[in-house]
Amino acid sequence: MSERQSLPDDMFLVTATGSAEDPAAPTLSLRNSPVVLVTFAGNRLTREATRAYQAEFGIGVMDWRMLVMLTRSPGCSVAQAARLTGIDKAAVSRSLQRLESTGLAQSEAQGGDERRKSWSLTPKGQDLHGKILPRALERQQDLLKGFTPEETAQFITYMQRFLANIETSP
Repeated sequence: MSERQSLPDDMFLVTATGSAEDPAAPTLSLRNSPVVLVTFAGNRLTREATRAYQAEFGIGVMDWRMLVMLTRSPGCSVAQAARLTGIDKAAVSRSLQRLESTGLAQSEAQGGDERRKSWSLTPKGQDLHGKILPRALERQQDLLKGFTPEETAQFITYMQRFLANIETSP
């Protein structure tokens, strides 16, 4: 398979009635466009995870992502966290400041420069990460219900390729 395989646009388009003869302008299908589906899935995942984690642990999904990030990469900067997660630097910074104000994360100025900080979890942050992780894995199991391990591995491969394409897209 070539690296740049062209797919027919009509795979992803629909008219108001679904008929090719419909005089309405075609637009993206909400059911057959992978980009639309990934966007909808991401939005719903974020909304539902925030609701669940806020109710159970008192933090939203953005702060949970930063707990994961700091567990994986202690001492990282805002810029590094933003690059690794694909999240806007301002949103990462706000989340880290929220975590710091609640005693879950701490920062250290690099070279005496307050604008350049490395971030890490406090023991309280590590403890909260350890409490949320089993719930996150349980949610993941629920979301992957009905998928075989092979299908899950294939799905992961597809998503990794999709993300790589985003990185190289003009």
